[in-house]
Amino acid sequence: MLQETRLVAIKTLKLTEDLLTSVTKTRPQWARLVSAVDHRVDRALAILRPQAIADHRALLTSLRWPPPLSNLTSSSLDSRKSTEVPNPLFTMQGDLKQQYCENFLALCRLQELQRQRKSRQLEGHNREVALRQPLWAIEELVNPVSVASQRHFSKWIDKPEFIFALVYKITRDYVDSMDELLQPLVDEAMLTGYSCREEWISAMVASLSTYLAKEVFPLYVGQLEEESVTGIRSPARTSWLHLVDLMVSFDKRIKSLVEQSGILLSLQEDGTLRKISSLSVFCDRPDWVDLWAEIELADTLEKLKGEMDEEKNWTKKVQGPVLSNSDDYKCPAVSSSIIRCLSSLIDRCRSLPTVSLRSRFLRLAGTPVIKKFLDCLLLRCQEAEGLTALTDDDALIKVANSINAARYAESILKEWCEDVFFLEMGLDEGDEVGESIAEYSGSKVPIEDYGNGIFHEEIVKFEDFRTEWVEKISVVVLRGFDARCRDYMKNRRQWQEKSEEGWMVSKTLVGALDYLQGKMSVIEENLNRLDFAGIWRSLAAGMDRLIFNGILMNNVKFHEDGVERFGYDLEVLFGVFRAWCLRPEGFFPKVSDGLKLLKMEKKQLEGSLTGGEKWMKGNGIRHLSVAEVEKIGKNRVFTK
Repeated sequence: MLQETRLVAIKTLKLTEDLLTSVTKTRPQWARLVSAVDHRVDRALAILRPQAIADHRALLTSLRWPPPLSNLTSSSLDSRKSTEVPNPLFTMQGDLKQQYCENFLALCRLQELQRQRKSRQLEGHNREVALRQPLWAIEELVNPVSVASQRHFSKWIDKPEFIFALVYKITRDYVDSMDELLQPLVDEAMLTGYSCREEWISAMVASLSTYLAKEVFPLYVGQLEEESVTGIRSPARTSWLHLVDLMVSFDKRIKSLVEQSGILLSLQEDGTLRKISSLSVFCDRPDWVDLWAEIELADTLEKLKGEMDEEKNWTKKVQGPVLSNSDDYKCPAVSSSIIRCLSSLIDRCRSLPTVSLRSRFLRLAGTPVIKKFLDCLLLRCQEAEGLTALTDDDALIKVANSINAARYAESILKEWCEDVFFLEMGLDEGDEVGESIAEYSGSKVPIEDYGNGIFHEEIVKFEDFRTEWVEKISVVVLRGFDARCRDYMKNRRQWQEKSEEGWMVSKTLVGALDYLQGKMSVIEENLNRLDFAGIWRSLAAGMDRLIFNGILMNNVKFHEDGVERFGYDLEVLFGVFRAWCLRPEGFFPKVSDGLKLLKMEKKQLEGSLTGGEKWMKGNGIRHLSVAEVEKIGKNRVFTK
C-alpha cells in the first residue's frame, strides 16, 4: 500500500514537472509562479526521497544484503563462484521480491524526476556535470558491501593483493544480477544513459579507490617522509611499486568486465575510464603522481646502471626476432634494454585515466631515462675522441656503436609518436600541468612542436647527436686522407708527365686511397646503413672540394699526359665509392666538371673564354662558376 501511494505521488510530481517545463517555455513571464511551485515540489521531494531510501535499506536488510563475507579467506578469493553464499538478488521470491522491485523502480523514477528538474533549472548552463550522478539504487547496494569489506581490508593492509582480489570477486560474482534483474527496472523508469553493470562496477571501484586514498597511500607517504628524514631505507618504495602493479592488473580485469556489456572503452572519454579505474585515486592527488614517477625513475635508473656499465652490452648486437630491422640499425644490446625499460614505464602509465596524468607521469619518469641514455652516449663518444681524436679503429667503433644506439632509440620514439596515445599527450603539454613540467625539466619547447608527440624534443636531440658525430667521423677520415695525399697535391710537375710505368694510379695517392678504404671498411662494418650513407656522401663532398681547390684551382698546368693521369686517379677514387652507389662521379660534381673541361679539345675549350654561362650550359658544365671555368681553361696546356 505504501509503495502504491509513493508511486502515485511520484507520478503526480512528474506531471507537475511536465507542466512546469511547458510553462517555462511558453510563459517565461510567469517565472515567479514557477519558482513558487518549484519550492513546493522541493519540499515534497525532501520527504519522498529519504523515505524511499530508508525503505530500500530495510528491504536490503530483509534480503540479508550484503551477503556474509566472513567465510571468505585469502585462499578462497580466486574461486569463480561462492556456492555457500548465494546471490540474494536472485534468491528473493514472492512479496519480498515484488516490494524490492517496486522500491527500486520508485528510486529510479525519483532520480529521473530530479534529473528532469535540474535540466530545466540549469537551462543555458553547463548541465552535464550537474546532471550526471551515480545511480542511487546501485549506491545503496554498494555502500553496505563496502562497509563490510573494509573490516577485511584492515587485516590485509600489508597484503594488498587480497584487498584487490576480494573487491574483484564481489564485483564479478554479482554483476550478472545487475544485467538480468535490475537493468529492466532502470529501463522501465526511462532513466536513460545508465547501465546497471557499469554503475555497479564503477561504484565498487570507487569504494576501493576511497579506501586506498584514505588508508594505504597515506601510510606509504608517511614512511617515505620518515625515510627522507632519517636516511634509513624503508620498504615503502617497493610496496608502492607493488601496489601500482596490483592496481594496473585490477583495472585490466575490471575493464574486461565492463566490455562484456558491449561498451567499447577505447571510444569513451576520460570520464568513463576514470569511473572504472582504481588509479583515479591520482586524479585528486597529482603530488602522488610526482612521487610515483620519482620512485619509478629511481628504480628504472638503478636497473639500467648495471646494463650501461657493462661494456659487452655496447659491443654485442641485438640478434634474432627481438628487432626486425636489427641489420639496418646494428644497435648494441644496451639500446634494447633502454627501450624495454621505457616501454615498461609507458605500459604502466597507460592505465592512468586522464591524458594530463599520463603526460605528467611520462615527463617526470620517462623523459629523464631518455636524457640519461643520451648523456651516456655523449660521454662515451667524448671519451673516445679525447683519447685518440678518433684516429684509431677502436675509437671509431665506439662512436659508431653510440650512433647506432641513438638511431635505434630515435626510430622507436618516432614510431611511438605516430600513435594517438602519444600525440594526445604532446598536445596536452600546453596546459597547466605541461607548464609546470616544462619548468621542472628546465626547457621550453615551441607549443606547435607538441603536436608531433610527447617525445618530440628528445627525438630532435637524438637527431642532433647523430648529425654531430657522423660529421665528426667524416671530418676525421677526410683529415687523414688529406694528410696522406699532401705530397700528391704538392707535386705540380706530375700533371705534365706520363703515369709511372706499370701504374694505373699515382704512387703518391696510393697510401691515401689505402687509408680511405681501410677506414671506410671499419665504419661500414660497424655503423648502421642509414648513417653510413651520410658519412660516405659527406666524405665525397669533402674530397671533391679538397681535390678541386688543391689541384684544379691551384694554377696547376695540365698537359695531355697529366690529364690522362688525373683521369686515372679519379677513376680509382670513384671506384672506392662505387661499392655504395652506381655513379660516384655524381657525388664529385666540381672535380667531374673540371675533368670534363680538361678533356675538351683546344677549339672547344677556347669557347669557354667568351661563351660564359650559355657555353657552360651547352657543354654540360653545371657545377662551376664562370671564373672557375676560365681558370681551368687557362691552365690547360696543348702541346700539339
